[in-house]
Amino acid sequence: MSPSSNPYRIIAVCTGNICRSPMAERMLADAFAAAGLSDVVVVDSAGTTAYEAGRPVDPRAARILAARSIDSSGHRARKWQQEWFAERHLILALDVDHYGWLLEAAPDEQSRARIRMLRSFDPVVADGDNLDRGIDDPWYGGQSDFEETWRLIQASVPGIVKHVRAQLQLQKYQDPPEQQVRSIP
Repeated sequence: MSPSSNPYRIIAVCTGNICRSPMAERMLADAFAAAGLSDVVVVDSAGTTAYEAGRPVDPRAARILAARSIDSSGHRARKWQQEWFAERHLILALDVDHYGWLLEAAPDEQSRARIRMLRSFDPVVADGDNLDRGIDDPWYGGQSDFEETWRLIQASVPGIVKHVRAQLQLQKYQDPPEQQVRSIP
C-alpha cells in the first residue's frame, strides 16, 4: 500500500478538544502542508471527555491560530473513540493526564507504542521526564496562556515533522516490491 492510499495518521489528544489538541492539530496540518506532505499525512484531534463535544475551538485559541493565518472555523470537539488506537500511527498526548489515560485505555502493546507526549519532540525537554513535558490547560487562564500553549506546541512541530518524514521513508521500504505478473505458456 502506498502512503497516498494509506496516509500516515496523527491525532492530538487533550481533555475537551477545544483548546490544546485542536491547536496542535491545525498547527501540525499547516506544517505538513508547508513541508509538502499534506497528501500523505492526516492530522486530527479529540478529547478524553465528551464535555465539549460539538463545540468549536475556544475563541482565544482561534485568535492565536488566525493571527498566524491558520483556520480553525470547521473544528467541532469530539471524544476519543477506542477504534482510533488501531487507525492512528501517532497518538500525541498534550499533558501527562491524557498520556496516562491513553496508556490505560490502549488495548495492546502495539497501541501503547504509538502514544507519545507531544512535547517529547521538543528538543528542550525531549530527554526529560514526562512530568516536564505537559502543556497546562489554557482554558482557565487568559490570552497569554494561549500564547504559551502556541509556543510549547510550536517548539515540538519541527521534531514531529522530522519523525514523520523518517516513518514515511521506512514505510516505503516495508512495502513489498511490485512483481511482474507473467502468464504461464
